[in-house]
Amino acid sequence: MTRDNAGTTTSRTPSSADGYAGDPAVRAEWDDRYADRPQLWSGRPNGALVAEVAGLTPGRVLDVGCGEGADAVWLARGGWDVTALEVSGVALDRAAGHARDAGVTVRWVHAELTEAALPPGSFDLVSAQYPALPRTPYAANERALLGAVAPGGVLLLVHHAGMDTGHPHDSEFDPAAYVWPAMVAALLDDDWELEVDEQRPRVAPDGGAGAHHTDDVVLRARRLR
Repeated sequence: MTRDNAGTTTSRTPSSADGYAGDPAVRAEWDDRYADRPQLWSGRPNGALVAEVAGLTPGRVLDVGCGEGADAVWLARGGWDVTALEVSGVALDRAAGHARDAGVTVRWVHAELTEAALPPGSFDLVSAQYPALPRTPYAANERALLGAVAPGGVLLLVHHAGMDTGHPHDSEFDPAAYVWPAMVAALLDDDWELEVDEQRPRVAPDGGAGAHHTDDVVLRARRLR
C-alpha cells in the first residue's frame, strides 16, 4: 500500500481496518449493511452509466460510492483509469476481489467524499450512481463532486426519481438529510454546460437492493473551464 502526493491511498486490495478517512459511525453503518448479506447489489453496471458513457473517450474516472465494484470493474474493462471511493471496508474488500477476478486494476479510496483529499479538477468523469451523500454545511458534498471534475470533463449524477420528495415517517430514511441532483444542478454556473437533466425509465440490472425503483433522475454536466 502506498500514498500518492495527494494523500490518497492506492492499492490493489484495500484495507478495511486502516487508512479510513471520515466519520467512523458512517463506516460502521455501511459495514453493517454490507455484512448483513453476502451480496448487496446485482454485480452488473448501472444502466444509466452504461448509456451515458457510451460516447465518452476513456480517461480518468472517479466512481463515488463504488459499493461492491460493478461500475468500477466495468469502467476499467472499458479502458478507464479508475479511482473508486467507498466508506464501507466490507464493500471495498468485495470490490477488490471482483477486480482481481476480472484482471483489472482499480485505485481504491476508503473515505467519505469530503475527506478523501482527491486531487482537485483531475477527473475526466465523476460518476455518482445513487449515492447516499449527506447534506452538509455549505453544500460540501455537492461542491466536492463538482470540484473533482477536470476542465472538459463530465459529472454524471444519477438517483432514484421521487425519493427526494418522500416523507421521513415512511421509513427510517429522511430525504432532507441527503444530496439530490437538483441541489447539484443549482450550483452550476457559467463554467458548466448542462447536457442532461431529466427523468427517465430506469434500466435496472436484475436483482440486488434498489431493483424495485422504476425511474431515474439523470444529471450530466460538462465543465467548460
